[in-house]
Amino acid sequence: MQVPEIICTGEVLVDLISTEYSEDFRSAATYQRLPGGSPANLAMNLGQLGCSVGLVATVGNDDTGALLRDELRERNVDIQHLSGAAEPTTLILVTKSKAVSNFEAYRGADAEITIKQFPDAYLQNCKIFHTTAFALSRDPARTSILEAAARAVAAGARLSIDVNYASKIWPDRLGAMWVINSYLSLGADSDKKSLVKCSDVDFVRLFDETLDDKEDAAERLLDLGAGVVCLTLGAEGCYVVSEAGSFSLPVRPVDVQDTTGAGDAFWSGFLAAHVAGEDWPTCARAGRAVAEKKLTTVGPLREALSLEALLVD
Repeated sequence: MQVPEIICTGEVLVDLISTEYSEDFRSAATYQRLPGGSPANLAMNLGQLGCSVGLVATVGNDDTGALLRDELRERNVDIQHLSGAAEPTTLILVTKSKAVSNFEAYRGADAEITIKQFPDAYLQNCKIFHTTAFALSRDPARTSILEAAARAVAAGARLSIDVNYASKIWPDRLGAMWVINSYLSLGADSDKKSLVKCSDVDFVRLFDETLDDKEDAAERLLDLGAGVVCLTLGAEGCYVVSEAGSFSLPVRPVDVQDTTGAGDAFWSGFLAAHVAGEDWPTCARAGRAVAEKKLTTVGPLREALSLEALLVD
């Protein structure tokens, strides 16, 4: 059995993304089919970075699911625990924007993750166990991921989460905060405190308040149980807080072609650098470099990426 160093789990789906920038679905005429889902995007980017990565997820037993399996294999992701379900593969309709893209979710198989997909042997070499708020929004995936995360921590892994909260996906905002806290608390007694990536947009959605002060915002996430917080702030770059201190990293000007998946690209660089033993400022620089690649590319990143080369720039 191949045993990856990074395990991503949660939503894998098909994005139908408008080929032009539009205000809403009614004004966009043409859509492009692309593989998607935050954990899947992250896993594929990590595969392109040469990391040892696996995806535990569920697709439908349909043509769409077969397409996603092919995409993941081609991008160097271990999918031995990617399962099929009777429900159709989940679909997200995305109206592309230069700011925050609009979306509508048609959910199916993504939530059908079971604990059987996480055998103990598969978790034994895990350094990072990553999931999302989206993935934790429904059972049986929620219960399965929480149990697997506890076992991963016991085996020595560090937990990671992208707080990609949206009320369309998870209407119970306070319930979402409780579940996220439950997940992060699993790593509270470990010497490897949980990692949190949260965008400014997702912060506003989760806490139902404006992000007026990045220090206060980071503190709110630390209060949920995080050990390291990375706030991505759009044009203002990112802000990272850990036991070692805090710092900001500005963006660099790029010719933006596609914002969809930029946050996943950032976190892939961040985690790849962390697994390679880099400090938090270097992790943030690696994240910025991969995000720049994504912002200037329409659709997913398909080229092989070198962490060393990215950090030279």
